[in-house]
Amino acid sequence: MSFVTPGSGWPGDPATQETPVARSAADVRRLAADAHTLAELDARVSVCRACPRLVAWREQVATEKRRAYAGERYWGRPIAGWGDPRARVLVLGLAPAAHGGNRTGRIFTGDRSGDWLFAALHRAGLAALPTSEFASDGQQLRGARMLAAVRCAPPQNKPTPEERDTCAPWFRAEVGRLAATARAAVALGAFAWQAALPALIASGYTGPPRRPAFGHGVEVELTRADGGPPLLLLGCYHPSQQNTFTGKLTEPMLDDVLARAVGYAKGQSG
Repeated sequence: MSFVTPGSGWPGDPATQETPVARSAADVRRLAADAHTLAELDARVSVCRACPRLVAWREQVATEKRRAYAGERYWGRPIAGWGDPRARVLVLGLAPAAHGGNRTGRIFTGDRSGDWLFAALHRAGLAALPTSEFASDGQQLRGARMLAAVRCAPPQNKPTPEERDTCAPWFRAEVGRLAATARAAVALGAFAWQAALPALIASGYTGPPRRPAFGHGVEVELTRADGGPPLLLLGCYHPSQQNTFTGKLTEPMLDDVLARAVGYAKGQSG
């Protein structure tokens, strides 16, 4: 088989052969809603087969591979969220990269975007190591958790609206389970920003009457109707090569957004 089967020993694989598999949008809604724990949710995410185009693409990439990784086995499955289950800072992305997370089994791991992001997370005190290369490399997130709006690598990094909406219950369920401790969230790019606001509102936060447009450095404080601590949502350009090579996103710019997220999270009690 071209991709990793659940329970076959891949480092950090959250699933087993008994993990229920979503094969439709209705299945995703049901399985996301009745997952009892974050670990159970992660397992169910990691075996999802609800979007035929994405399933075919991720498995094709895992079979054909990139020449540089021809001798490696690819994960070839959806990517669950990763990091501290009681995170105070959330890092929200678009989707796994075909030869990054889809290869390594961990979000933002094994590609140039991850190189930039993990170096910055390390400088901010949120990651144990400045690099993230493979699932058993010893990397740990400290007070942070990373998750993507879409859990499978999409062709040309562009999921369809239907695929985005099918995957949304996974994202919203995970954000909901992290809401008790999360105090700041960094949305990497417009797609993650647009997915984050409804997910946070569905988790009990109240946003501004008019949804703010994405922009680097834009921030929105969300309050809770139950009187719980607020959460600061910050926008950040995605650390893609298109942005980092052109200087649209620089290391100081990325560091500044993460520092603001960490500072806000530390300033909140509860």
